[in-house]
Amino acid sequence: MNFSPFGLLLLLLLAAPLTAQAPFDEVTANEAPTATAVRFSEGITLDGKLDELEWQNGQPARDFWETFPTDRQHSAYPTEIYFGYDDQNFYVAALCRTPGNKYIIPSLRRDYRAGGNDNITFVLNPFRDKTNAIVFGMNPYGVTREALIYNGGESTDDFREEWDNKWRGESYIGDGYWSCEMIIPFSSLRFPSGAAEWFFNSYRMDTQSNTRSTWHRIPQNQTIMSLAYMGALRFEGGAPQAQGKNLVLIPYAGGSMRRDYQAETPTDFDGNVGGDAKVGIGSGLNLDLTVNPDFSQVEVDQQVINTTRFEVFFPERRQFFLENADLFGSFGFERANPFFSRRIGVTRDTTTGEGLQNPIYFGARLSGKLTDDLRVGLLNMQAAHNRDQGLPSFNYTVAALQQRVGARSNVGGIFVNKQNFTNFSDSTETNADFNRVVGLDYNLATRDNAWNGKTFVHRSFSANEGGDDYTHGLNLEYRHRNWNVQYDHIYVGEDFNAEVGFVPRRGYFSSGVEAARIDYPKNPNVITKGPFTELRAFFQPGDGLTDRTGSVGYEWRYANTSELSLGGGYNYIYLFDDFDPSRTGATPLPGNRGYGAWAGFLNYRSDRRRKFSTEFSVDAGQFFNGQSYGVAGNLQYRYQPFGSIDLRVSYSYLDLPEPYASTALFLIGPRIDFTFSKSVFLTTFLQYNDQIDNINVNARLQWRFAPVSDFFLVYTDNYDSLDFGVKNRSLVAKVTYWLNL
Repeated sequence: MNFSPFGLLLLLLLAAPLTAQAPFDEVTANEAPTATAVRFSEGITLDGKLDELEWQNGQPARDFWETFPTDRQHSAYPTEIYFGYDDQNFYVAALCRTPGNKYIIPSLRRDYRAGGNDNITFVLNPFRDKTNAIVFGMNPYGVTREALIYNGGESTDDFREEWDNKWRGESYIGDGYWSCEMIIPFSSLRFPSGAAEWFFNSYRMDTQSNTRSTWHRIPQNQTIMSLAYMGALRFEGGAPQAQGKNLVLIPYAGGSMRRDYQAETPTDFDGNVGGDAKVGIGSGLNLDLTVNPDFSQVEVDQQVINTTRFEVFFPERRQFFLENADLFGSFGFERANPFFSRRIGVTRDTTTGEGLQNPIYFGARLSGKLTDDLRVGLLNMQAAHNRDQGLPSFNYTVAALQQRVGARSNVGGIFVNKQNFTNFSDSTETNADFNRVVGLDYNLATRDNAWNGKTFVHRSFSANEGGDDYTHGLNLEYRHRNWNVQYDHIYVGEDFNAEVGFVPRRGYFSSGVEAARIDYPKNPNVITKGPFTELRAFFQPGDGLTDRTGSVGYEWRYANTSELSLGGGYNYIYLFDDFDPSRTGATPLPGNRGYGAWAGFLNYRSDRRRKFSTEFSVDAGQFFNGQSYGVAGNLQYRYQPFGSIDLRVSYSYLDLPEPYASTALFLIGPRIDFTFSKSVFLTTFLQYNDQIDNINVNARLQWRFAPVSDFFLVYTDNYDSLDFGVKNRSLVAKVTYWLNL
């Protein structure tokens, strides 16, 4: 195969100028700023107005740097952040200047995403490791959010807004500014007791001036939530002390009615009680306990059309598993992960091989900081048996350690054990009585975040000992103002078996290189532009080179926040077994032969500040022994501030020669988000997926009647898309209450 287009692209990359920006003082711009928090003698009136004189006693965080549309000047509309504390609470307030008072607020729902609307975010890193942080945020209408940042904040996957905790905040809109105040109990934070300095940063979105800004300057080639760039927050008047009493109980009660129409069973009425507990141990450790947990209120996954040979990944959304989730779940690579918490309680149907979700009896998880540099995690869960399917009750145990090395790097180890302790086993041997994985990882992150990487080696153990049961991987990424270059490789043994992990493919070695050139043109309408390329090859032991891909493209990012990229590439796949890419039961493509295909693509995202916005991708070209045409994306309308309608569509047409599948695969998923107030939210999710012949309706009403305490009403319906017959239907009611003791 001739890769001459890629060679031409590399020549163009090397010929590009190394800089396109006027020089300025990089040293001064990258100096870590400082602010102070002062001890308050009295609390505050939480109204968002900053009219207490005590706010003025400390040194605020000010002089924000723009990170969009440029990163080489201070923001023209200042932001000032003030800090205070007493024995029980941490206080934060912000004053945000604006060109006017026409704010963009998508809805009144908690835990909004920051892009495309007005808001400010506060990032706390009390342990000063620049690896994990706690996030609090607010917008001009007083809508709040909290989240966790993992792994240094290197990608959007490291931001988890599902995390919840107890705190309060209010905002106020004035003439040419808006302001906010927050009261965060120290009992809601994990921090080193007696530490006189925390790391802190903040980022702000202002839609009227069309700017994004941060307190510590963050270069444009880094993510806006990168923890490599943190200022210092110093406590004057005595360092805060960890709370001596830190115990939270979160009981729940629920009821449901369900009916399986396909099995023609009567309606099943059920009631349930259980709860969680959070126990603070010292200043950095947290013990989470759960008895008879219930996750019925968790929002459904967004379905996808899958024309690949492998399983699709869906992220964890269950609250119990989220705090310090990276400590357990970030080992290995995304597609060679030894522990994936969504596997807990899941066994395999001995008849169909499909996954079954079993109830969980109880669980415990100890996680957090043992010292400033050492993180520990220990998790144990006991799942129920399923005698109807002949499936035993499994126990899941995970132990993890992570020791910081240098400024931001770390070395970690993990042990995962799935064990059947009963005398009742799966006679079909679909589920073995035990499965174990041990692993060692090293994560590289330099002080300035120019170099990032990882290397690991893992081994699995199961009843059938022997064979190739190892996996190993390495990746290394270099980030320069004008370059992003990455190399990675991974080997997964044919017998590597991580039943509690996510490993969709085994028995291969893959290696790849990605490179992107970033230029900053003088055209004020274009923020950055540049070419990118990716080359990847797959090898199978004993068979040599099997699959290979190569692509080139060009990307533009515009001043109005829209983005455009286009390109094309070549993909070669060798099928060892017959495969139906439509996954509809059609005649499969024959195995033991290779398929090469050329295709092109275009991706576009519009200005998200508009009431109507869109994001879509188009691809067309060869596909195995035929052709494929696809479009996917969404169209969103914002009816501020009450919510939005997000219409998500995916369409693929596979045009294969007879007798193979020539079919259109269509998925449409409108999501209607309506907020009656800042405490009552209704989300209705409709999903039509003709690849699996299913129509799903999921309506979720949430009433937050007290801090971190909710009432949920969830209605779910599944229909057959061919005849619209009802498959199953359920209605669930659940109430939870957060109780500090």
